Amino acid sequence: MPHMIEHVFVEQSLVAAFAVVGALILVSNVVGKRLTHGRVHGSAIAIVLGLVFAYFAGVYTGGKKGVADIPALAGIGLMGGAMLRDFAIVATAFEVDVIEARKAGIIGVVALALGTILPFVVGALTAVSFGYHDAVSITTIGAGAVTYIVGPVTGAAIGADSTVMALSIATGVTKAVMVMVGTPLVAKFIGLDNPRSAMAFGGLMGTVSGVAGGLAATDPKLVPYGALTATFHTGIGCLVGPSLFFLIVRALVG
Repeated sequence: MPHMIEHVFVEQSLVAAFAVVGALILVSNVVGKRLTHGRVHGSAIAIVLGLVFAYFAGVYTGGKKGVADIPALAGIGLMGGAMLRDFAIVATAFEVDVIEARKAGIIGVVALALGTILPFVVGALTAVSFGYHDAVSITTIGAGAVTYIVGPVTGAAIGADSTVMALSIATGVTKAVMVMVGTPLVAKFIGLDNPRSAMAFGGLMGTVSGVAGGLAATDPKLVPYGALTATFHTGIGCLVGPSLFFLIVRALVG
């Protein structure tokens, strides 16, 4: 019986991946409701559990792709790949009310600018404090603080090594988890209860997964608006990271 189940998982890897991730989310939602009384959204718990499973899978297999290195779970590598990720991000935009989106106005633009520049500066200073003094490494880790997508895109464009790109991804993932967990805790204090504030919040925070998960725990109706500006934030970061930001950092550190 176990051999037959493993065979099905290997042959239908993508279907198996959806089943496994669905089961993980189900368990996480139950844990979030029962143990935290809804204060921590299930998606945040699911991300943390996913990182834990990826670590132990890497230790067990000696591979570099986490649970995807296990043959029966190889489909998770495709499910979590760029194609389906970008499809999910774009799909959120179809739930946006254009009239509400226009209300963001100049606030949304300012939020996007600040949400791109400030995390980069913090990430770059953190890189310097940990002993990185070359422009490529500083820019890559700083870009990772913008989002975990901008980090590797920037690093690949300017020639960063794999270790530095891994650090940039880790920086972005840490930020995403913090935003996801912290959003429902501070939502009432910052007036995060309408589409306009959600778009400003998404622009400031930037991380699509973190913003989407945090808003889902706050008010699911706000998710498309926060994800919309957060998606623009990622695109802007990918444009200015390997170009403008890299040139500025290189001019400062040589």
